[in-house]
Amino acid sequence: MTKPKKAPEVFTLLVQLGRKAGDGLPDRATGAAMICYAAGVDEAEAVRETVAVLKAADLAPLEVSGYGTLAEREALGHDIPDEERALMDRALAENAVIVAQVSPDFD
Repeated sequence: MTKPKKAPEVFTLLVQLGRKAGDGLPDRATGAAMICYAAGVDEAEAVRETVAVLKAADLAPLEVSGYGTLAEREALGHDIPDEERALMDRALAENAVIVAQVSPDFD
């Protein structure tokens, strides 16, 4: 008997980036923080896919922190605006990693 396939969900991830030649970050930046919404059957898959996409884009992901699914975040009382929900819906519909925000770090 085969195990039923788990439906994908969208996970909110915070990715810390280091520097890499040609990464497109401002010259004086020491790295960046990036909010991503990534589809996956579990958070581990969402993290793997996000790291793979960022590496393919010549970025240098150093650390990824997961903030859960939409339902998990709502249960924690997070205020999630419609724009953010729309990006999550898009990530799910396209089975994709959506970069929602990039904040360069300057030390």
